[in-house]
Amino acid sequence: MGVCYGTPDFPTPSYAGYLKSGAKWKITPSSSAATTPSPAASNSLDLLAARDKKAFRGGKIVAGSSLTVFSFAELKEATKNFPADALLGKGGVGRVYKGMLHGEQQPGSTETIIAVKLLNPDAAQGHREWMREIASIEKISHPNLAKLLGFCPDDENLALVYEFMPKGSLEYQLFRSGSTASLPWDVRLKIMVGAATGLAFLHNCCRMIHMDFRSANILLDGSYTAKLSDCGLEKSGPQVRVSPISKQVMDTYGYAAPEYIATGHLYLKSNVFSFGVVLLETLTGLRAIDPSRPAGKVDLVKWAKPLLSSKKKVRTIMDSRLKGKYYADSAHQIAQLVSLCLQPEPEQRPSMSEVVEELKSIEAARANGTLRKA
Repeated sequence: MGVCYGTPDFPTPSYAGYLKSGAKWKITPSSSAATTPSPAASNSLDLLAARDKKAFRGGKIVAGSSLTVFSFAELKEATKNFPADALLGKGGVGRVYKGMLHGEQQPGSTETIIAVKLLNPDAAQGHREWMREIASIEKISHPNLAKLLGFCPDDENLALVYEFMPKGSLEYQLFRSGSTASLPWDVRLKIMVGAATGLAFLHNCCRMIHMDFRSANILLDGSYTAKLSDCGLEKSGPQVRVSPISKQVMDTYGYAAPEYIATGHLYLKSNVFSFGVVLLETLTGLRAIDPSRPAGKVDLVKWAKPLLSSKKKVRTIMDSRLKGKYYADSAHQIAQLVSLCLQPEPEQRPSMSEVVEELKSIEAARANGTLRKA
């Protein structure tokens, strides 16, 4: 795997727009049949590469793998045989358990808390999917990607071992039942900047598509730094046709982009749509899909998207648990960014680099105290 900058992720007509930070973005015409960029396009890609190497310098693709190969017996011992009270979460093909490794796994530490992702024994084609995940992420390192420590290659008990995230997932922090606690506005903004930065790194430095981007797969360390997990990465080109098993992983209703639902094809801009959904969840404190809500509000995007156009309307959808302790100007700017990310046509959405730039601009304005509270 190497750093590469391929063709644009969607063949598009020219489209230009402005983000609230003042940055202009434009997508120029391209052909889905073209495989070699023109000299002008190559120059543009070189400029993009130079900018993104600077913007995402915290990430890298390392020359060799440093993963530890664990036996299943070692992981059973680390988790105390996978008890229910060690369960951190579960997904379509596996469950995640908390465990403890003894010995110097990391410099200066004799104990390492881990998260063990254990494949369901009856998951169809799960082994192939998980081996692909290992191959995709073993050589990628970035502060906003969950660190893979090792794996268990036992065919009947395949597992991935990740660093443990003490704050759980963004989904847990936003939607945990029985709690009136709420993430403060500044923390939500920090999480979104981190998640966007991690996704932009995958797009720009690896040319990879995250196959399952949603709030459950944004993990949080002790200081609420966002780290993306369950990448299930696919190498991008003009388009990626998703296999049936990959579609099972990606097909999380409420987060999937329209073009994916319609055709089964994924693009880099499909991730931008999913990010827009998560950003909307973060604004509203509501799940993307919730059958317990009134009929017109079950689908968060369909209900809230028409309300993103003005500050007055945005106030009506803000998470009530914030109790007005947010900045109206930045909330409105984020709402406009959500609207851009949720455009029905991929070419109308910004890139993740532009999303990061906009969010950082909003965060900087907040830090400088230039925004008014709601």
